This record gives sequence, C-alpha cells and structure tokens, in this order.
Amino acid sequence: MAAMLPLIWAGLLAFAIIAYVVLDGFDLGVGILFLVEHDEEDRDVMMNTVAPVWDGNETWLVLGGGGLFAVFPLAYAVVMPALYAAIIGMLLALVLRGVAFEFRFKARTRGGRRLWSLAFTAGSLIAAICQGLALGGLVQGIHIANRAYAGGWWDWVTGFTILCGFAVAAGYALLGATWLIWRTDGALQARCRRHARALGVGVLSLIIVVSLWTPMLNPRFTARWFAWPEIALTSPVPILVALLAWMFWHGLSRRHDATPFFAVLGWFVLCYVGLGISLFPYIVPPDLTIWQAAAPPASQGFLLVGAAVLVPIILAYTGYAYWVFRGKVRPGMHYH
Repeated sequence: MAAMLPLIWAGLLAFAIIAYVVLDGFDLGVGILFLVEHDEEDRDVMMNTVAPVWDGNETWLVLGGGGLFAVFPLAYAVVMPALYAAIIGMLLALVLRGVAFEFRFKARTRGGRRLWSLAFTAGSLIAAICQGLALGGLVQGIHIANRAYAGGWWDWVTGFTILCGFAVAAGYALLGATWLIWRTDGALQARCRRHARALGVGVLSLIIVVSLWTPMLNPRFTARWFAWPEIALTSPVPILVALLAWMFWHGLSRRHDATPFFAVLGWFVLCYVGLGISLFPYIVPPDLTIWQAAAPPASQGFLLVGAAVLVPIILAYTGYAYWVFRGKVRPGMHYH
C-alpha cells in the first residue's frame, strides 16, 4: 500500500492540474480575446460569461500547488527555484487579473473601464505565457545535484519553453473563443467563430510542432513514442487529436454552439495525456521519480483522508455553479 500512495497522489495532482487548465483556461482566453474585441458592451458580455465561476476555477491551482508542497516536497523544493521567475510572474499576473476583474465592474468613467480592461487583458496574457514557460521548463528537464536544483536563474529560457509559452496562450485564446461561441449569440458569437477558425489552425500547428520537438529533448521520450512496442500504445493519441480536429471544424461549419468547445477541451486533455506518457514515472525529469520525491507514507495517508473529503466537495459545488448559471449570456444580464 505504501508504494501505491505516491501513484494515487500523482493521479490526484494530475487531475487537479488538468481541471485547472481546462476550467481556468477559457477564463484566461476570454481575457486574451479583449485584444481583438474593443467594444465595452461586448466586453461586459464576455466577462459576464465567466463572472459566476472564474474564482472557483482557480481552486484547482491552489489544490495542485498545495498538494505538491505537502506530498512531493522534494519536487516542490527543486521546481520552485528552477522556475521561480515564471511561477512568480504567473501568480502576480493572476493577482492583477483578479483585481482588474473586480474593479472594472466598479469603474464609473470610460477611461477607468479601459484601464481595467487593459489590466485584465495583460494579466490573462502574461499568466498564460508564464504557465507555458513553466511547463516547457519542466518538460525539457531540470538539473539536480545532491537533491537540490543545481542550475542557474535563467536556465529554463530556451526556444522550446518560449514556444510552449505562446502555444499555451494561443490554446487558451482558442478555448475562450469556443466558450464564447457556446455562451453568447448574435454579432459577438459570429466574430468568435472567425477567431476560432484562425486560432484553430494556429493551435493545431503548434501542437504538431511541440509534439515533434518534445521527443528530441530526452532519449527516454523518444523511446516512449517511437520504439516498438511502445508506439502501439501511444499511437492512439495523435489519431484522437485528428478526430477531434474533424469534430472541431465540423462543429464550426455546422454552427453547433457547444461542439467546438468540447473538441478543444479534448485537445487539451490529449496533450496532457501525451505529456504524462512522456514523463512517467518522473515528476521532475530527467532524474527525479514520483517515489523519490514523495513524503513519508504516514503523511501521504493522513493527507489522503482530507483529499477524499475535499475533492468531492469541490467537484460538487463547481458542477452546481455551472448548472445554475448555464445558458446564453446577453447584453444587460449581470452576474456581478
């Protein structure tokens, strides 16, 4: 049982991270789309689509970060100094975005609303890019010596991490566009369909480039994806990505409101599965495994009891919030 606890916790933290990505991803995407949507009334509608749920979505980020600190303290101690700049940039951007979200609704002048709209956009875009930078820095590997980070302050800045930063931002923007297709109508929905078409091409291209670059970073990744018999197990991932691409374009062309959103969610989940296939069993590649980074079994067991109570509660109130505030959002509707 003690050997299984790190696997159970790795699964829980992986679930928390993907839940944050797919839920807060469209929130951030809505903010990024402020760059191309300048009408303040349309911006009100865009923000009102996420107003009832955006802060609850970030619960999963807290759970993931807190769980990493408590259950895999060695991984936390290595990752934080290695990716400190990207992680702090993300957190500061999320704070700016949260403040802008609240203050924009309370601004009484046009200039004030524009200022907070700009802050909301900047916070969303910077947070998305920093998440991609941190992800790329982790995937490309972190140098460890004597159970501590042994690299420099900017070692994580490479062409691969920069590509990942823009890929995550573009992916979130696409997720935000498809969310707005689902939750709005009229001229705003029509423009979001156009945004989704352009972003869909870009995001799919980025997925291909990142997917081809990742195996080149580590011989283990190459063997996992291209050696026999592993390739028989990993080949369904790109096949499913292609099927979801057809589902995405079909949904856009047939003007299905929800289909493009769920197709893009599927892309995110499959990319995450592909990442897991590449990394497992390493929590900090290329050398630190889940078992090496884990806290003592007694600590893991104690925390698992709390998670068994907390996670279902989070799932329940998140699902209830989405159910209550379902449906189209139109001008004049306010949830704030």
